[in-house]
Amino acid sequence: MYVKSSKNAFWIVLFLIPLLILFFFYFVYPLGFIFITSTLKWNGVSKPEFVGLQHFISNFQNKTFLLSVKNNFIWLFANGFVQIGLAALVALILARRPRGWKFLRTVYFLPNVISQVAIAMMWAALYNAEYGAINQLLTAIGLDNLTHNWLGEYATALPAIIVQQVFYIGYFMIIILASVMTIPDSLYEAAEIDGANVWQQEWHITIPMIKDILVTAMTLAMAYGLRHFEATFLLTNGGPANRTSVLGILLYKKLSALKYGQASSISTTLVILGLIMIVVIRSTIGRKSSASDLTQ
Repeated sequence: MYVKSSKNAFWIVLFLIPLLILFFFYFVYPLGFIFITSTLKWNGVSKPEFVGLQHFISNFQNKTFLLSVKNNFIWLFANGFVQIGLAALVALILARRPRGWKFLRTVYFLPNVISQVAIAMMWAALYNAEYGAINQLLTAIGLDNLTHNWLGEYATALPAIIVQQVFYIGYFMIIILASVMTIPDSLYEAAEIDGANVWQQEWHITIPMIKDILVTAMTLAMAYGLRHFEATFLLTNGGPANRTSVLGILLYKKLSALKYGQASSISTTLVILGLIMIVVIRSTIGRKSSASDLTQ
């Protein structure tokens, strides 16, 4: 028995070696390089100068950096709760197989196969202060007082970008829908016999059964919120007056200025915030599986 276990362990390790090598060179090494570089003053050409935690201290004394962190958390919560909430709601409706549900499923997922650049440019045209469709529509229905320079005004820039992003729910909707459709119909039939209406069935059967998937989807969405970059960069580049700035924008600007040490300190901050986010999610809403309780 011991010999057999040793042979199994040998083959397990042997087959894991290629994966471990890839994991080291494509994750561990870059991560370590970022951590080390964050303690250096370096432009990629001259000799690096060790500065310790100076970059981190300077970051947290910088108002733009703090505003960017705040905006990242706004994105995190918008993606984790609004986007996932909408995706779950649509998935629950489509799981009931209303008329045309397959067509609607395709329509909701379609934006996910379109380039983020193309989508951002489309919204830039919609938000345009002079000829944008949104302002034109408001003017046409007599609401001229509600027209704005949506991406150019301090009060509306960040909400405008968030709104255009959170409504793209197709990716998470498909994940949640696939999970909902694996729930046995017998559970719903038994609940219906007991007199439970649709909302009671969804609340007491569907939601507990898909809790693990919801937590996973929320974790992914919040991670996307933390590393948000494309839409903000294309629509406002962090403006106006850094109102929409996020850590990804700051990171890009530092790299463009060849300030690799400062850029690495921002990257390290993102990694740490991501780890904290995952720990908090797993220790709160993800700490117990309701689905397992329901099936026992």
